[in-house]
Amino acid sequence: MTDNTQLAPRENGAVARANTDEAARRVTLTPAVDIWEDAHAVTLLADLPGVQKDKLNIAVHDGSLTIEAESVVPVPPNLALSHVELRVPHFSRRFSISDDLDTSKIEASLKDGVLKLSIPRRDEAKPRRIEVRAG
Repeated sequence: MTDNTQLAPRENGAVARANTDEAARRVTLTPAVDIWEDAHAVTLLADLPGVQKDKLNIAVHDGSLTIEAESVVPVPPNLALSHVELRVPHFSRRFSISDDLDTSKIEASLKDGVLKLSIPRRDEAKPRRIEVRAG
């Protein structure tokens, strides 16, 4: 620490920052996502470390799927922070969704920092066998 170092005062158990502009201090990360598809659905696995269910927002609108989340950095209640350099990361990722997918039936689960989304295909978009009659 130098003579110019200033400590931010604590407010309600959190460290207050001198810059109150949320956008200026928020770090937005693009989560790594694995995507695969089969004849019945498209599945996405997104890495969201430290994200809890109540800090996760998944939305579908106008052909776009948006995933937004905020990681939680736990601070023990008996720990007095004097300096913090870790910013709470914000995750954001957006995908275009095909009309072949039924967005009203999306299933989502979050386990150990991995979000799994399963987006089923519409029945009319699923491959089907056409029977040919002889004659």
